[in-house]
Amino acid sequence: MSESTIIIEHSERVGIIKLNRPKAYNALSGKLINELLEALRSFDRDSSIGAIILTGNDKGFCAGADIKEQSELSFVNAYNQDYLKNLNDGFLAVHKPVIGVINGIALGGGCELAMMCDILYAAETATFGQPEITLGTIPGAGGTQRLIRAIGKSKAMHMILTGEMISAKEAEAVGLVAKVLPSGELFSAALKTAGKIASFSAPVVAMAKEAVNEAEELGLRSGLHLESRLYHATFGLEDHAEGFQAFLAKPKRAPQWKHS
Repeated sequence: MSESTIIIEHSERVGIIKLNRPKAYNALSGKLINELLEALRSFDRDSSIGAIILTGNDKGFCAGADIKEQSELSFVNAYNQDYLKNLNDGFLAVHKPVIGVINGIALGGGCELAMMCDILYAAETATFGQPEITLGTIPGAGGTQRLIRAIGKSKAMHMILTGEMISAKEAEAVGLVAKVLPSGELFSAALKTAGKIASFSAPVVAMAKEAVNEAEELGLRSGLHLESRLYHATFGLEDHAEGFQAFLAKPKRAPQWKHS
């Protein structure tokens, strides 16, 4: 039986997925993608999990697509199997927040994988890039679409057309990354944030994530309408009543979420 390409762990209400192809710098083989998506689906179904962390190892987060596998694909093969579309679709279907923890390189498909996450924490040594143009192709897992939304057209165009990388600090400055930390503090900080998110009402967290993600797709009027409807929907939750009762209690107390 072949070795798993991911490592799955738990820490209270946080599910942890670690990419585990160190010799290949966690390149996105078909096997790794399938195992990653199954782990995400499993955590998303698990009511004891409130948030998910996705990370790599000391060598890096992910070097991108598996070049050997990709080199064997013809246009017809790639087109007929919608190569890498399952990765995008799989992340879009996850209701729970995914925090990407980037230590080292996140290049090509690895940078795209990072951008599929909802929040990014990066080590000071992390680097991001879309070097596909140096291989005679273009980003194919959302790079041309998500990068422009994250950092703006000019910067995204520069990265994609030159293949040049940016540092973690640059990524933070342009809004791609939420926080940059020393490598030794990175995972514990991300775990603390994931634990904080997981401590809140699960349906409310899911609604907030949906509203923010849809903001990238909708015009302002439609986005405000969706936000209003989701906001009103929270009024029907037991957790909404509990949150208000806990706040108004004398003395004020911590809410006891029922996740319903």
